[in-house]
Amino acid sequence: MADLSSFPITKRWAASNPDIIQLYSLPTPNGAKVSIALEELELPYEPHLVSFGTNDQKSPEFISLNPNGRIPAIIDPNGPGGKPIGLFESGAILVYLAEKTGKLMPKDAAGRYEVLQWVFFQMGGIGPMFGQFGHFFKFAADKVANNSYPVERYRDEAKRLLSVLEDRLKDRQWIMGDEYTIADITTFPWVRGVDVFYGGREVLELASFPSVMAWVERATARPASQRGLNIPKRD
Repeated sequence: MADLSSFPITKRWAASNPDIIQLYSLPTPNGAKVSIALEELELPYEPHLVSFGTNDQKSPEFISLNPNGRIPAIIDPNGPGGKPIGLFESGAILVYLAEKTGKLMPKDAAGRYEVLQWVFFQMGGIGPMFGQFGHFFKFAADKVANNSYPVERYRDEAKRLLSVLEDRLKDRQWIMGDEYTIADITTFPWVRGVDVFYGGREVLELASFPSVMAWVERATARPASQRGLNIPKRD
């Protein structure tokens, strides 16, 4: 049995089975990426709910694994060289899982770098910009009621990023064509979330991005997505 005692996070979220991947997360767009990937890869894992309601992500135990205080994070007891490894940042975790299993990533070097550029496109663009749009449009609407600039700024940037995706996905099933990869997994929960969570369908004119929305439907309909979008279960 693996010894995870060197990871303080396990004192708060004890591992029932320390021999499998430990996931510390919440089913937000960022958190769902990793649970969806784990489901797609059929890797055994144990999910632990990190509740924002009680600021679990700011607890000393969670910070010991992710000093940035953000979900998701994992511990893999069977990391490189057979030694446990802890990881944070959803993009880094997806790349790790893809390389660990040899799946959800093209085998050739050129294809691998093509996937990585789209992963970084999401991490550096779609995630932060959609998140800022959602913050001002839904959560801080009362604070900017007399100043339309924040919503307009992030609305316009979100639409620009959606147009980049739309161009990429025209006549393509997935971002890489016929192959479903971590580029899709890292991105579609955010596009889905800006609609179902932030309620931005009309203001972002999502109907004007038909290729993107059809792709989101395909990705969401996958059995692994249906499971992963709700893991860990909320209280």
